[in-house]
Amino acid sequence: MSVTWYECKVKYKKTHETGEQKVTTDTYLLDAVSYTEAEARITEEMKTFTEEDFRIMNIKVANFSEVHPFENSDRWFKSKVSLVALDEESGKEKKANIYLLVQANDVKEAFDNTTKAMEQTMGDYNIPSITESPIVDVFPYFTGEEEQLEKFKVLDSPELVEQEN
Repeated sequence: MSVTWYECKVKYKKTHETGEQKVTTDTYLLDAVSYTEAEARITEEMKTFTEEDFRIMNIKVANFSEVHPFENSDRWFKSKVSLVALDEESGKEKKANIYLLVQANDVKEAFDNTTKAMEQTMGDYNIPSITESPIVDVFPYFTGEEEQLEKFKVLDSPELVEQEN
């Protein structure tokens, strides 16, 4: 199933480590089926972050094909990946660009994580650019079914069946 990602810019008062409150604009990413749902979801997410008033400044469709979070990483990077295919008719190489959002601590780690994300790719590709993204956090859509599926995976695990016997 294809996912549509939306970048949402939100302006609000943020309390910094010094205790000082400053008005800031942060960018968040979430998946939704429409702009209306994106607005409703970012409103709900922001209510959990701040009790202050906030304004949604902008919502736009992001051009990410995939989002790859990695543990122990605190920044998001936009990786441009060029998929290389051979055009059968002309015999020339054709490139198609996709963009991945990859979590990492620095550009080198973002390159390594992009490579990990592309491990299952059968065709040739290269990574022409990686840039740090202004995205602060990502809110994927969860229906609650994901937790149920994880419980079933654990219950069906052969290691657990062997331990029970």
